[in-house]
Amino acid sequence: MPAHSPPFPLPALLPRRCVRQAAHAGLPRPPGALAPCTRCDAHSSIDHGAAGIARTIDAILGKIRRVTLRRVILSAAAMFAAAAIAAKGESVQTYDAPEPGALSPRNASYDIDVRLDHAARTLSGRQTIRWRNISAQPASELQFHLYWNAWRNPESTWFRERKMARNYTAPLPDGWGAMDVTAIGVREPSGALRDLTAQMRFIAPDDGNTGDRTVMAVPLDEPVQPNETIQVELAWTGRIPRGIARTGFIEDYYFIGHWFPKLGVLEDRGWNTHQFHAPTEFYADFGVYDVRITVPAAFVVGATGRQTARTANSDGSVTYRYREADVHDFAWTASPHYVERTRTFTDPALPPVEMRLLMLPEHRGQEDRYFSAVEATLKRYGEWFGPYPYGHVTIVDPAFQSQADGMEYPTIFTGRARYLPSRSRQTPEMTVAHETGHQWWYGIVATNEFEHAWMDEGINTYATARVMEEAFPDNRWERRFFGGHLPWSFRDIPFTRLDNDRIAGYRDNSEADVPATPTFRYWPSTAAVMSYNKTALWLHTLERYLGWPTMQRILATFFQRWQFRHPRPDDFFATVNEVSGQDLTWFFDQVYRSSNTFDYGVQDLLSERRGERYRTTVIVRRYGEATFPVDVVTTFADGHRITEKWDGLDRRAIYVYDRPAQVSHVQVDPRRVLLLDTAYTNNSRTLNPRSGRAGMVWAARWMTWLQDLMLTYAFFL
Repeated sequence: MPAHSPPFPLPALLPRRCVRQAAHAGLPRPPGALAPCTRCDAHSSIDHGAAGIARTIDAILGKIRRVTLRRVILSAAAMFAAAAIAAKGESVQTYDAPEPGALSPRNASYDIDVRLDHAARTLSGRQTIRWRNISAQPASELQFHLYWNAWRNPESTWFRERKMARNYTAPLPDGWGAMDVTAIGVREPSGALRDLTAQMRFIAPDDGNTGDRTVMAVPLDEPVQPNETIQVELAWTGRIPRGIARTGFIEDYYFIGHWFPKLGVLEDRGWNTHQFHAPTEFYADFGVYDVRITVPAAFVVGATGRQTARTANSDGSVTYRYREADVHDFAWTASPHYVERTRTFTDPALPPVEMRLLMLPEHRGQEDRYFSAVEATLKRYGEWFGPYPYGHVTIVDPAFQSQADGMEYPTIFTGRARYLPSRSRQTPEMTVAHETGHQWWYGIVATNEFEHAWMDEGINTYATARVMEEAFPDNRWERRFFGGHLPWSFRDIPFTRLDNDRIAGYRDNSEADVPATPTFRYWPSTAAVMSYNKTALWLHTLERYLGWPTMQRILATFFQRWQFRHPRPDDFFATVNEVSGQDLTWFFDQVYRSSNTFDYGVQDLLSERRGERYRTTVIVRRYGEATFPVDVVTTFADGHRITEKWDGLDRRAIYVYDRPAQVSHVQVDPRRVLLLDTAYTNNSRTLNPRSGRAGMVWAARWMTWLQDLMLTYAFFL
């Protein structure tokens, strides 16, 4: 890749897929244009002229790089122009347009050779990174993630946060992990390698923890200017941890994730390279990955991308080569026990996808369940949001106790099967559907999961719950016994979409954090509740408030507009407002920028006879601090029903009716639009309560179960 791109013709200066600005300028519709981009929306007010000036200046810089003074002056001009753009709401990186013929900017490409030493449980690798600075500011240093150092010592930030969450168990002697960079340098234009190894240092930008080595900084002798490309070369070794945080080994099974020195993301506002925190995942730039993996000959390998070569080596090892473009990470797996199964997803309206399942022998017979969940998600996400662009996917059936189940990486993810499968559709279907769905929000939209994990985890939880409702409606509650081996499905208790929205966990922790807090600062033990549960519930609430057709258009617009671009929360909220045609800031202020809870209920219900008529008084109350418009429906003994539209702002509302029939019951939010209501049991009241009868029914059922249990126990004594 050249240091600078050639000068662009005027249409290329317009943002990707922008329709409105092209029309304003009298230019033809840009290729692939779908909708007006946020840079043209009223809520963003981005100055495309300034963006064009910045790109033009940078193109000129490419022609005069050897003129130092002019280069400095023009660099400063480009920086001021870009700063003006950023102040108006520009995306996180000024030069984030895709490369010609590509889906993404491809500004961080990795060429890696790695060897697995099975006996020593280590990796040794060499890699070349071709990095283009697509931010608006020069880079005076490089910052790298060294994720496996989270398990190097008990004083890492990751382990400290696990202790805070009371979820810490010291690793076994062979369970620790580590990553050591042994050499790093920058390739100069002359071809010489400038060695920077002595300048490496560890930094802790989030908490100043000197015991944490998950971020490494390397000063550069000369800054990398905007749109300039450099080549960085590293040598490193890694100690593979025993299965932890979805990576590592168990016996001769390996799932290898976040395993190589990886550049952070240089945004217009500076480096975004967070330490590895217990409740967070990842954030990286897009590129082309070309990876050669050397393993013992008996091992079967699966990885991000397509296998392009397999070479047998004289030492009894085999080298697999995998390549993929327009992705921001690379993971792989190896085991001598994998059984390979393949199928192709086809749909008349969507591109075909080759599916490869690497299954462990003890789970044979569950391949149909794996494939059906992948197909259901590929179809519905493709129809709802946009087609899956890669044409292939690898599904990994993880080993028992590997801690690798339920994890996503580009074009590869792990599922969750059991030796004894249950009749419930949660295993493996829900896990597989969820991880397939991550290919859209984590893989393609690629939000910053250190700071805004809800934009992947929450949106995906919401969407896969809808997939499950449509594709696998016959789903039941399940419990597992004897260490999770023996399943028991409760056939009379359905597992609903609300359960897949994780409503139970939300109720217990609804005020744990303000969701707008950066994810890495959430309280570790309840971080998932904010990212997954609460987000899924407020998105489902929006769906019920706006209607599914509107919600589907919102998510489709957001996906198509922001794919491969790292959007921020305000970009999502602006899309919702634009597509819905409503200003929903009042809603986002409560569900995202506040920890206030919703709770509406019936405070009292009175009915007094007055001659031939009844005076009914309904008192409804807002018990929580957050507000939302709700219906109040009063039903009378003669079947007549009155619906009141309450804005929900006051603490109470009182409704009085004079009618010939006595009241039967009253309900607040009977359609259950507000799924965030933390105490739904107080939403209704009858004039003549029947709680005693209900209690007798449940008591009789539980007593019958208890009697059966005691008889069974007595039989074995």
